Amino acid sequence: MAAFPKRLHRVARHDAQVIATSVRWLFTSREHHNYTYELTRLSREHLAWFVSITCAVPVATVRGYFAEIDGDAALRGHITATTAASARSGLADKQVRYARRIGWYAIVRAKRPAHVVETGVDKGLGTCVLAAALLRNTAEGAPGRVSSLDINPEAGYLARASPWRDVVDLVIGDSIASIGALDRKVDIFLHDSNHSAGHERREFQAAEAKLSPGGLLLSDNVTMTNVLAEHAERTGRRFLAYRETPAGHWFPGDGIGLAW
Repeated sequence: MAAFPKRLHRVARHDAQVIATSVRWLFTSREHHNYTYELTRLSREHLAWFVSITCAVPVATVRGYFAEIDGDAALRGHITATTAASARSGLADKQVRYARRIGWYAIVRAKRPAHVVETGVDKGLGTCVLAAALLRNTAEGAPGRVSSLDINPEAGYLARASPWRDVVDLVIGDSIASIGALDRKVDIFLHDSNHSAGHERREFQAAEAKLSPGGLLLSDNVTMTNVLAEHAERTGRRFLAYRETPAGHWFPGDGIGLAW
């Protein structure tokens, strides 16, 4: 009982910070799903080490990849202008914030894939990040493309302008059927569509037959399910998970699961 006032003070201070952050977001952000935010400095550093370990590249190289995407003024300008002109501009913020997607960028830069497949496109922010990495790789003599699969015909409006669209194949339809119809081997597969465990499991099962030797499996659903970890164990792969920490946002963040 003697410690109760001190404990109450700590809980109240924490709750007050959460409430203040939430109220500020309610009145300053337009987003209603697929929230965007920056990562804390510590979370960025943990992400750099996650990519370094799973992709077997020096952590300093990964930090360099982060700096590339941070400094890509053309991509930021395109996203800002296209978002403002979109019919969905009322549901998107003006600021360009990539969060864990800088990890996607770094993985593509590190592995130099010829074919990336992502399921779930929404506005196309992640698609643009993947495309930017592929364009850098192409300029360095390692060309690649991304097949972006979504069931919504309106998905991917951010990725419909050059030069990003030049390396993007946008496929509209059921993701399981679209994976089965792929005519090229897949070097990196990223699940970011329907986040039910059953659908995620079916996507990895479908992708398994399409993977090239040494292909990577990534999940954007790793904070919600253990599907990719279980798939990795069944198929004799290693698995690691990273959980992001948003800076100044009420949302607790998502993460990246990677099986290799």
